[in-house]
Amino acid sequence: MDRRSLIKHAGIAGVLTAGVAPAVHAQAAIRWRLASSFPKSLDVLIGGTEAFAKEVSAMSGGKFTISVHTAGELMPAFGVVDGVQNGTVECAHTAPYYFFGKDEAFALDCSIPFGLDSRQLTAWMFAGNGLKLMREFYSNYNIVNFPMGNSGAQMGGWYRKEIKSLADMKGMKMRIGGFGGRILERLGGVPQNIPAGEIYQSLEKGTVDAAEWIGPHDDLKLGLYKVAPHYYYPGWWEGSTQFSLYVNQKAYDGLSAENKAIILAASSRAHMSIQADYDYKNPGALKQLVSQGAKLHPFSNDIMKAAFKATEDVYAELSAKNPNWKKIYGDMKPFRADSNLWFRFTEAKFDGFMQAQKL
Repeated sequence: MDRRSLIKHAGIAGVLTAGVAPAVHAQAAIRWRLASSFPKSLDVLIGGTEAFAKEVSAMSGGKFTISVHTAGELMPAFGVVDGVQNGTVECAHTAPYYFFGKDEAFALDCSIPFGLDSRQLTAWMFAGNGLKLMREFYSNYNIVNFPMGNSGAQMGGWYRKEIKSLADMKGMKMRIGGFGGRILERLGGVPQNIPAGEIYQSLEKGTVDAAEWIGPHDDLKLGLYKVAPHYYYPGWWEGSTQFSLYVNQKAYDGLSAENKAIILAASSRAHMSIQADYDYKNPGALKQLVSQGAKLHPFSNDIMKAAFKATEDVYAELSAKNPNWKKIYGDMKPFRADSNLWFRFTEAKFDGFMQAQKL
């Protein structure tokens, strides 16, 4: 009796009794590359991405490994969508609003002016319809997205001169990411989209008059206070900024159910740890910035009100002409209203009281 006939008639127990071992097909090792949009100096973002890769390797017993490559190593910082879409790399870590020029809906996976704070955005993504709607959108780009990190609310950036009123925004050239630039234009400013690694030089040379990045920890590393001492708050265009893991659809579809679960688990862990890292490091970094000469200023009420009005106008225009925006923002907007009403009676009141105390 040949081997195939023996297995068919005797079953596994009979095969083992007969001393004939069935063929075992070992799963091939998986080797992916991840292209980041961030330079190595941004340790929270790169560190979080490297921790993600380590988690994937650990959970797979070393059978699934992902090498992390910082901005410029494999492709430019703003080239990662094309890289993942075309399969040049299997995955990337980025801030989706960098790509709002392709479609404004990219920003809804990241940050929009006067949008959601970090807790609200996570709630909308995981408990609401956010992730479902963004997955539908990204299918047009051969991408599967996973939330992977959040900066929390950001600062309003560094300015070479004081910005005392709305009039001071006129003609101001500012490095600003994502949708904030659209609103800055409405206020008379001139937005510039510059990668993190080039911001300091642009400020130093006067190519731009102002620049925003994330918050105290990263701003301290970039050294922006040395060339633009006026530090404004809040970053009304980024009440939180969610970073995303982009995975090529074909590469993702080729994974086993176990490895898909590993990607989800590892990216979710990184989503939490990146924000925790920022929340832990920013307070001390802000103190250090002030001690080294940074001058803190709140944006004036006329700037805040004008920015909010311009933002609402832009969103109405987009809803009228971009069906992707209308569908996704149309779901986010009522959640934002309900969530802010709830937070008004809880976090906002509690936080306001605590921040007024001597601790």
